[in-house]
Amino acid sequence: MPHPEVAEVFGAQWPRLVATLRADLGDLDLAEDAAQHAFAVASERWHADGMPDAPGAWLLTVARRWAIDQARRDVRWARREDDVRAALELPQRDRGPISDDLLAMIFGCCHRALDEPARVALTLRYVVGLPTASLARSFLVTEATMAKRLVRAKKKIAASRVPFEVPDRDLLADSLDDVLKVVYVIYTQGHAAPTGELVRGDLCDEARWLAGTLCDLLPEEPEAWGLAALLAYTDARRPARLDADGEVVLLRDQDRSRWDAEAIAEGRRLLARALAIRRVGPYQLQAAIAGAHASAPTFDDTDWRTIRRLYAVLARLEPSPVVALNEAVAAALSEGPESGLALLSPIAEELDGYHYFHLARADMLATTGERDAARAAFDRALELCGSEAERRAIRRVAAEKLA
Repeated sequence: MPHPEVAEVFGAQWPRLVATLRADLGDLDLAEDAAQHAFAVASERWHADGMPDAPGAWLLTVARRWAIDQARRDVRWARREDDVRAALELPQRDRGPISDDLLAMIFGCCHRALDEPARVALTLRYVVGLPTASLARSFLVTEATMAKRLVRAKKKIAASRVPFEVPDRDLLADSLDDVLKVVYVIYTQGHAAPTGELVRGDLCDEARWLAGTLCDLLPEEPEAWGLAALLAYTDARRPARLDADGEVVLLRDQDRSRWDAEAIAEGRRLLARALAIRRVGPYQLQAAIAGAHASAPTFDDTDWRTIRRLYAVLARLEPSPVVALNEAVAAALSEGPESGLALLSPIAEELDGYHYFHLARADMLATTGERDAARAAFDRALELCGSEAERRAIRRVAAEKLA
């Protein structure tokens, strides 16, 4: 078990250490190995000698020296020994909690040359510092399989010559979209994760940390602030998502007194910061929708008309059948189920394999009194749903609506 001081420093220093070493040494594998060696040495030395005043600088020095030793031993790195030695001789740099190296690492791990699972895995491993075993658990594979996936991803990085650098201003927007999507996917994996766990708080926390880091790194990018606000608002509901027995609690039934007031206040602050830049984007709109939910004292008091208008704007900026589905739900709750059903018709074919579509439709049909059609829609939602806990929630809703 790692020394407590080492474990605490690991969370704070791992992203900076690996990012700085990758920039200095030019190789992700070598950077990771050097960082791991430095933390292993720290676990022994700090227990005996105490933690140094500047743990980050201490770890960086140990890691660089180890890298030089490896360069001497490994013929593959023989030609790079001078470069590694030069890195060691750089003056100790206190780049602050946020550095260009870390931003370059994030953009490299999220590069579009990689497929989405690889982007998520690389970001969690090298930016967040999640152990390979935890990654494997998140993806429902063995640790050996995950290790092989990481190796393949790194080979793809080398073959595609993925640049670990901050894109130029004219290319930043597209690259940032890729990064924000990865952060959002990490957060969504924290809910109904493939492990079967309904809430993986560690993944939610890491996604929020990443979003906040991007705000610090790119303070003039409103969508970074928008995503951070969206995650804060959404995560505020985490304490109320499951009941005492671990069963799913739907939004309409959640005890709002259990919602995290500090997270809601943070979401409000982050969204205000995003909107002040006056370049509205999809994440800001989604955050505004989440904020409307967070500000309602009860489900019935929710401002569904405003939510529907926000979804309509979002549909123009980023059209998708799922956005249209959410607008239909808001329309049903603000104007009546007939309005919602009318909006569902054009997307019925595209979302036929999506259980939330059939669940929403079943709810609307039951409200209009079309019990047989509603029952069939509930059955279809159950058929498509992959989570037994969610299926139990669907059965409870169906029993209530069809009673």
